[in-house]
Amino acid sequence: MSKLFQQTDNSLYSNAMTFLRLPLATDPVNAKADMAILGLPFDMATTGRSGARMGPTAIRHASVNLAWEGYRYPWTFNLLKQISAIDAGDLVYDCGDAQQFTQKVEDAASEILASGKALLALGGDHFVTLPLLRSHYKKFGKMALIHFDAHTDTYDCGSRFDHGTMFYHAPNEGLIDPQHSVQVGIRTSYNTSNHPFTVIDAMQGNDLSVEQICDLIRTKIGALPVYLTFDIDCLDPAYAPGTGTPVCGGLSTDKILKILRALQGINLVGMDVVEVSPAYDSSEITALAGATIALELMHLWTIKNKSITA
Repeated sequence: MSKLFQQTDNSLYSNAMTFLRLPLATDPVNAKADMAILGLPFDMATTGRSGARMGPTAIRHASVNLAWEGYRYPWTFNLLKQISAIDAGDLVYDCGDAQQFTQKVEDAASEILASGKALLALGGDHFVTLPLLRSHYKKFGKMALIHFDAHTDTYDCGSRFDHGTMFYHAPNEGLIDPQHSVQVGIRTSYNTSNHPFTVIDAMQGNDLSVEQICDLIRTKIGALPVYLTFDIDCLDPAYAPGTGTPVCGGLSTDKILKILRALQGINLVGMDVVEVSPAYDSSEITALAGATIALELMHLWTIKNKSITA
């Protein structure tokens, strides 16, 4: 290939189409890699403002701001020299067919996992986590859930496709163990009398130290395989305005990044970042937060699976 057309880490804005400028894999199942990134452009389960279907593209574009660094501060190792990763592009489905989309997510994720790769999914609204959990359950069995969000998403009402019901259905299907799961950043109403998850609400999350929060999380998840899902509205709207259901009083980006880094060593088997809605964003700060959190999750997975001491 002519050098005129080769991309470099320093070319921030020219043809930035993949996450972190990773190779685009049109056949991710057979591609040689440790991890695949898959976009899920779906927001038909949204109850508030739509637009999260554009989230994967916005996160990818914002990620070019992170691609040049090599050693992502304050981590002490170069991520992409420790693992090989690919971008599998976005899942293709018939527009408007939520049922087909749901089955395709489960099938695609199952094939990627069966090929020996880890999967990082970029949403899309939060409903996408339910079929992702079904895929991961096939390989890892019942999991602990670490769930960052302003909402518990355990509501037992709504349609079959609703981004507020995934963690009502997931325990009922036996995919996750709510007694070993933690929800962080909650600041909307839920039925506290029969809520099976441990909740660190936003007020506690802002007041407790990072060490206190992580000690509680580690105690709850135990040795179970962990699925970590991050709804961007866990962040206060000051740090993430570009989302469908913003709620004031959330955590800061700084606090969240410190929590994620302090969780190194957990048995992380699956992960997603959801609910980035760029139409409501300002100066791409929400998309950048989503890309940064996704990159932190890649580091967390690498620490455990490559036995790295950070």
